[in-house]
Amino acid sequence: MTFTTRPTLRGTFGMVSSTHWLASQSAMRILELGGNAFDAGAAAGFVLHVVEPHLNGPGGEVPAIIATADDPAPRVLCGQGVAPAGATIEYYRSLGLTLVPGSGPLAATVPGAVDAWLLLLRDHGTLPLRVVLEPAIEYARDGHPLVPRVADTISTVQELFENHWQTSAALWLKDGRPVTGRFSNEAYAATLEKLVVEGEAAGADRQSQIEQARKSWREGFVAEAVDKFARLPHRDSSGEDHVGLITGDDMAAFEATWEDPATYDWNGYTVAKTGPWGQGPGLLQSLAVLSALGDVDLNSAEGVHTTVEVMKLSYADREAWYGDGADVPLDTLLSPGYAADRAKLIGRNASLDLRPGSPDGREPRLASVATGNSIGTETGDATTGEPTVSSGGVTRGDTCHVDVIDKWGNLISATPSGGWLQSSPTIPELGFCLGSRAQMFWLEEGLPASLAPGKRPRTTLTPTLVLRDGEPLMACGSPGGDQQDQWQLLFLLRHLGAGMDLQEAIDAPAWHTTGFPSSFYPRTTEPGGLVMETRVGKDIRDELVRRGHVVTDSDAWSLGRLCAVRKEADGVLAAAANPRGMQGYAVGR
Repeated sequence: MTFTTRPTLRGTFGMVSSTHWLASQSAMRILELGGNAFDAGAAAGFVLHVVEPHLNGPGGEVPAIIATADDPAPRVLCGQGVAPAGATIEYYRSLGLTLVPGSGPLAATVPGAVDAWLLLLRDHGTLPLRVVLEPAIEYARDGHPLVPRVADTISTVQELFENHWQTSAALWLKDGRPVTGRFSNEAYAATLEKLVVEGEAAGADRQSQIEQARKSWREGFVAEAVDKFARLPHRDSSGEDHVGLITGDDMAAFEATWEDPATYDWNGYTVAKTGPWGQGPGLLQSLAVLSALGDVDLNSAEGVHTTVEVMKLSYADREAWYGDGADVPLDTLLSPGYAADRAKLIGRNASLDLRPGSPDGREPRLASVATGNSIGTETGDATTGEPTVSSGGVTRGDTCHVDVIDKWGNLISATPSGGWLQSSPTIPELGFCLGSRAQMFWLEEGLPASLAPGKRPRTTLTPTLVLRDGEPLMACGSPGGDQQDQWQLLFLLRHLGAGMDLQEAIDAPAWHTTGFPSSFYPRTTEPGGLVMETRVGKDIRDELVRRGHVVTDSDAWSLGRLCAVRKEADGVLAAAANPRGMQGYAVGR
């Protein structure tokens, strides 16, 4: 028997895996009450806003991929908010900015997560809104034990809170110290309770209640508070004070949407991701190039080298071609011919260059910052970027993830993020802050990910759903910014390719490359950068250094934040969760 840090859970009733045990158990409670996977996923999502406030929040976003028992065709739920109507390149440039700040009011897109979770409930849930939101309301009102990383995060931004973001200081500091222990956020509990009460005022019909709650969020008291607070100047990562751009009209105009996924057939499976408004198709491109190369042994230096070089090529194409509303040649990027051409670029030694391809003969265009190939440095500003793994391999946190499968065969993979407590000042009436996803836009014209009003940033959030013979099989995903699909690639290769058990594939040593522009402020690159857990082994590490990789050793259990649930061949349901960080858990029976 292969040793794993935890067992792969198996049962027949339902399975949940998430990045926090309270979210997992809250989702399981919903299943026990007769709810389906979508009720449970939404309950977990709202709980994650409460118990992982340093990693996500209601002012952030969530993409998800679902398949229902009635319709196995995967669908993408887009809860990624857009740039406000006033967010133009000209406006940011007029402020003397060359990059969108990584924190503060100017970094905010319209909040998308709450409307998306409510849309999921309206269209595919079964339980009343109050029942689904009850766990989050109780944890916010009555308190929950904060994980130590919350206090660690607050301590890094304490001076900013005290000197510039006093509303955040009022919530997250007590007697001059970061809050610890049992913590209540009564303002946010009141916000959720008011959404439920105003929803219930619409009548007894469940869908009418949910629609009224969405309206209260987008057009009612929440939108009014956001509009008012955004008008106040606050310090951001540029070092200056600026007012925000989000208005009540922006809140009212945004609605979460359903859309088709991007898919790729690999090794007898169909892998579904978001469209190229997110980085998800980069994972599909990596699978396509690996298919052209043949089998790789991930326990060898050659296997590590190959996966790293493949991922560099996929992320170079992400930089050149991906973006919301852009003319993305995705069919060509995923075609066997293009993959074969890209595979020919992989040699014995590490490439230090950013090498996007020319699909259909088109010339790639990169942002000027991306072409500089400058070595990235930590800014020392804890508000910027996504709270994930630093370039030195130090874990700063993550975002969140949740997967659920129920006894009927409903399946969801969701990656909530943004709106973390250090992204923007707390809106005191609401108990949460806005997000900072706009930092992923470029302030240069003519790029696929150039800033424009009403446009989605090219997000790193990238849930995964896998099918076999047209039937939904598995949901998986990971927090981790630019690393999300890199770690998921290793998991898929091990589980679906090499036949490892779910937990075994999650536990296996991980690595990722930093040899492309970061999606987060200040958008730096580390040519040849390779971060590896020390469990990969010294012999492999030394060989990779000889091949020209710039290797950074990361702690033995530090990289990768995978969650996964699936249906096995005999109909048994299974789940596993990442042990790293000692926070994620799978539950089920």
